[in-house]
Amino acid sequence: MGTRGAVATSQPLATMAGMEMLWAGGNAVDAAVAMAIALTVVEPIANGIGSDAFALVWDGQLHGLNASGKSPQSLTIEEFAGFKTVPPNDWRAVTVPGAVSGWQALWQRWGSLPFEQLFVPAIRYAEQGFPVSPLTSLAWQQAEQVFLPLQGAEFAPFQQVFFPNQRAPLPGEIWHSPAHAATLREIAATGGESFYRGKLAQRIVDFAASTGGYLSASDLALHQADWVTPISTNYRGVTVWEIPPNTQGIATLIALNILSGFDLSQQGRESAQSYHWQIEAMKLACADLHKYVADERFLQVPPSQLLSLDYAASRRSLIGEKAIANATPGLPQGGTVYVAAADGELMVSLIQSNYQGFGSGILPEGTGIALQNRGHGFTLESGHANQLAPGKRPLHTIIPGFLTKNNQPIGPLGVIGKFMQPQGHLQMVVNLVDYGMNPQAALDAPRWQFISGSQVLVESTVAPELVQSLQQLGHDVRQGPESSFGKGQIIIRQNQLLTAASEPRADGIAMAW
Repeated sequence: MGTRGAVATSQPLATMAGMEMLWAGGNAVDAAVAMAIALTVVEPIANGIGSDAFALVWDGQLHGLNASGKSPQSLTIEEFAGFKTVPPNDWRAVTVPGAVSGWQALWQRWGSLPFEQLFVPAIRYAEQGFPVSPLTSLAWQQAEQVFLPLQGAEFAPFQQVFFPNQRAPLPGEIWHSPAHAATLREIAATGGESFYRGKLAQRIVDFAASTGGYLSASDLALHQADWVTPISTNYRGVTVWEIPPNTQGIATLIALNILSGFDLSQQGRESAQSYHWQIEAMKLACADLHKYVADERFLQVPPSQLLSLDYAASRRSLIGEKAIANATPGLPQGGTVYVAAADGELMVSLIQSNYQGFGSGILPEGTGIALQNRGHGFTLESGHANQLAPGKRPLHTIIPGFLTKNNQPIGPLGVIGKFMQPQGHLQMVVNLVDYGMNPQAALDAPRWQFISGSQVLVESTVAPELVQSLQQLGHDVRQGPESSFGKGQIIIRQNQLLTAASEPRADGIAMAW
């Protein structure tokens, strides 16, 4: 708790980078961007310099930023003959990295410290090295079986940077990357321009050309982060905000609209009825998500129709005493890192990711830029709104969240973890609003994740008798590994008091002053 500023991430050294900015006289945006940059070094198993990013910023009103990249102009559907999905470890999954443009845009609008100063902690960690934290090391070790066997010139630089001894670093082992440091220095010195229209852009393009890639100089030069209007719904007096499509944030809002017709507060938090209603609402929302959400230019159903309260009521009527075996979309008429930061005036919810762990496994030689594999989020289904096409943004799993009440900020929240993210947002909102939990308790509480059909994973902390009750309601419930339930951070403002919390399932910490 504090009154002057608060920061939270999934990695302690990244959180410290945010505090460095606040102590230096910077604001919450300076802190958030510095933490995002630091995380590309200290938690590379979840994000990198080649990531995408999204943000929500409160400065008296809420602003949305979509810093996600598009598919290469030269990549057409004909390149996928014989494939059912976009291969994840392949140049065909690489989209233009947007995170650097996000850092640029946020700093240009709100930054108070010099842009170069935001890079100082990250460069220090990369040059001097840092002890790898335990859960990061575990995920890094698990990634060995994915990335070390990859064959081809496009994968060799990645393997040399992240697996220099043909293995992942152990917990506490010092890891450093001169390539990261050099690239971050170049980005800092050029205000980010080198990444899209300068020396770094040329290195990316040259490496793509020599190893069978599709990214071109024009793909990078034409990229820009877009300011977008956040979407929202009112849930029992609290307004929940998300970034509009191409993100999956709308799924949280659809599910909350459905849930609003049930009185969860009259059911115990650890009751089968509460879990059942939440799971079923999320199940229906996910069906709509996978049918309708895509690049906003290609949407076949507008968000306003999916967020209609009449539509929510029709979907709610499908929820009965037993689990829906296989939810279908309605027909309405008409591995990621998260950072939260706040000061006296600004509040920031920012998320960035390479998608599947380290991303594609492709890293332009000598740069430290691990390229994302966001193209894997496209579908190859003909006629689908999210079908791959040149110059198109894929469905995005990463979503920053934000809460307000009566046009006043409550604060940022986020839960990483692919398709766990909207489910994590839903559970955090329910914990805070329906069950009156404080931010840390809301994060600590047991979680579930809907998978598909009637399949649901629950944490080991969910009581066996509750699991049995859910099974009797028709849910196929199984205990999942801890990594299945996301990692979150929350900052809540109450008058002048800032309360920050960080995920017990991650290595990170929250700090305030």
